[in-house]
Amino acid sequence: MLLRTFRVSFGITLLGLLAAFLYGGTTALTVTAILAVLEVSVSFDNAVVNATVLERMNDFWQRIFLTVGVLIAVFGMRLLFPVLIVCVTAKLSPSEAYRLAIEGGSIDTPGTYAYLLHDAHPAIAAFGGIFLLMLFLDFIFEEREITWLTWIEKPLAKIGMLDQLSVVVAVVALLITANTLAPEGKDSTVLVSGCMGLIVYLLVNGLGSLFEAGEDEMIEAAVEESVADGSADTSAELTGSEQTASGAGDSVRSVVKVAGKAAFFLFLYLEVLDATFSFDGVIGAFAITSDPIIIAIGLGIGALYIRSLTVFLVRKGTLAEYVFLEHGAQWAIGALAVLLLFTIKYEVPEVVTGLIGVSFIGAALASSIRRNRRLAAEAAAASQSTAVATTTAAG
Repeated sequence: MLLRTFRVSFGITLLGLLAAFLYGGTTALTVTAILAVLEVSVSFDNAVVNATVLERMNDFWQRIFLTVGVLIAVFGMRLLFPVLIVCVTAKLSPSEAYRLAIEGGSIDTPGTYAYLLHDAHPAIAAFGGIFLLMLFLDFIFEEREITWLTWIEKPLAKIGMLDQLSVVVAVVALLITANTLAPEGKDSTVLVSGCMGLIVYLLVNGLGSLFEAGEDEMIEAAVEESVADGSADTSAELTGSEQTASGAGDSVRSVVKVAGKAAFFLFLYLEVLDATFSFDGVIGAFAITSDPIIIAIGLGIGALYIRSLTVFLVRKGTLAEYVFLEHGAQWAIGALAVLLLFTIKYEVPEVVTGLIGVSFIGAALASSIRRNRRLAAEAAAASQSTAVATTTAAG
C-alpha cells in the first residue's frame, strides 16, 4: 500500500528534481530538495487534519482531492497565488508581477518580488492565523468522549457549551493582534484580512455542514430501508456521517461517505485549509531562495507528499487505530495559528514551526500507542479471567 499510494509522488519528485537541475544546475537541485523536505516537515499536521475530513468523502471525491486538488495546491498556491498577492498589494498588473518574479531579487531590496510578497505578510498571516484558530477552537470547544489532554480539554469543552464562543475568542484575538502586533499603518489591513479569514471559515464550514446534514438524512433513510428489507442488521447505528454498525454490510456502508454538494464543500474546505498552511511556507521559502520557479517546484513536491500521506492515513485507518493523532494535530494547528499571528511583528524560523507540529503529533502518537497497549492488556486479562471462571465452573 505504501508504494501504491506514494508512487506518483516518487515519480513527480524525480521529474521535479530533474527539472530543477536542468533549470539551475546543482545549486537549484539542492535548494529544491531542501524546500521539499521543509514543506513536508512543516505541513505534517496538515496531513493528519486533512485525513479526518477526507475519510468522510467517497472514493470519487478522494480521487478529485488527489488530482484536481494537487493541481490547485502546486500550481495555484505555490506558483500563481504569490503573484496574485503581489498584484493586489502592490497594485501591479499580472504581467508586471510576473516580470518581477522572473527577475528575482533579495527580500531586503525594495521593489523586488520577494520584498513585495514579504511586505504583504501581515495580511496573509492575519487571514491564515484566524482561519486556523477557528479550526482549533471549534475542535477544542466540542465535547468528546475520548480526550487526550483531559485536564484541559474537558474544562474547555464545558466552556464551549456557550454558543459561538469560538467566534468570540477569534475576534478578541484579532483585535489584540491588530492593536499590538500590526506594523504601523497596517492595523486596518490586519483587521480586514483577519475578518476575511473568519468569514471564509464560517462560510465554507457552514455550507459543508448544511449539505452534510442532508446527506445524513439520506443515509438514515437508506439504513431504515435496508433494515426493513432485512438486508441490514437491526443493530445498525449512525453517528454523524459515519456508519458504525458491525452488521449492516458493505451495501449500506457504501452510502455513508458523503458525496454531491456536501463532498464539494468539504473539498473546498480542504483546499482553503491547505492554502492557510501554505501561506507561511511560501513566504518563508524566500529566505532560502528568491527564485519563484525553484520555490514552486520544491514546495510543490512537498505538497504532493502531504496529499499522498493524507490518503495513506485514510486507507490504513491510522486515525481510528491511533485515536489521539487528531488531537495532536489540532493542538499543533492551534500553536501554528498563534505563531502566524506573532509573525506579523516578529520573525519565527520555519524550523520552530515544524518542530512544534512534529512534537505535538509525536506525543499524541506515543499516547495512542500506550492506550492501545493498555486496552490490549486489559482485554487479555479479562479473557483470562473468563477462561479461569469457566474452568472452575466446569470442574
